Amino acid sequence: MIEVRDINKSFEDLHVLKDVSVNFQQGKTNLIIGKSGSGKTVLLKCIVGLLEVDSGDIFYSEQCFTSMNNKEKKQIRQKFGMLFQGAALFDSLTVEENVRFKLDMFTRMTESEKTARVNFCLSRVNLENKNLLLPSELSGGMKKRVAIARAIVLNPRYLFCDEPNSGLDPQTAILIDRLIKDITEEFNMTTIVNTHDLNSVMEIGDKVVFIHEGSKWWEGTSKEILESDNTELNNFVFATSLVRQLKKQDDI
Repeated sequence: MIEVRDINKSFEDLHVLKDVSVNFQQGKTNLIIGKSGSGKTVLLKCIVGLLEVDSGDIFYSEQCFTSMNNKEKKQIRQKFGMLFQGAALFDSLTVEENVRFKLDMFTRMTESEKTARVNFCLSRVNLENKNLLLPSELSGGMKKRVAIARAIVLNPRYLFCDEPNSGLDPQTAILIDRLIKDITEEFNMTTIVNTHDLNSVMEIGDKVVFIHEGSKWWEGTSKEILESDNTELNNFVFATSLVRQLKKQDDI
């Protein structure tokens, strides 16, 4: 579990996060949604420690991350899995080399143990026998799956995904969503997904947090969104749905 308590973050005179408190549940896909500039990306960066909060605390399994020294934070970060918006694969490395990168950096596993772990993770994302391909030989969806394999190679307790469906067609996006949800449940991770994709919200939103103008404006399940009378949330959902419909018309 990850708990955020009353965190604030400003950049000079711009107050981006305002007393945000939320619990992210273990074994669940926790989604952060909100329009551009709402503060959701800053919230995610604060949670993983890329940005320091001005006030408030962040807890990992009841351990206060914000009060830790650098050595203690490093130990927590070794339990992180990260899925970046653009996959962020190393272009000069093969699929296998990309996935085993963290094993080389952070473990003392033997070569055979590393190979076995890499092959397990690749099989888990349905990329068996793709070990020797380069990123330039992969489709967008395959790159995301390699990135997921790399994110879970150290068997993390916490998985963070930043716009995992960015640049993907709707069918591939659904496959990535389901893969993230399946892996979250299988390994009992605390997964946080930063997204603007309403399909993702409805498909895998065990818990959804809506950030509006720097504040937590609403939280609940994907099913409860459809029953909400929260004006700002309803406006966001309607606008997102309308944009998706217009994009579909453009593709026809």
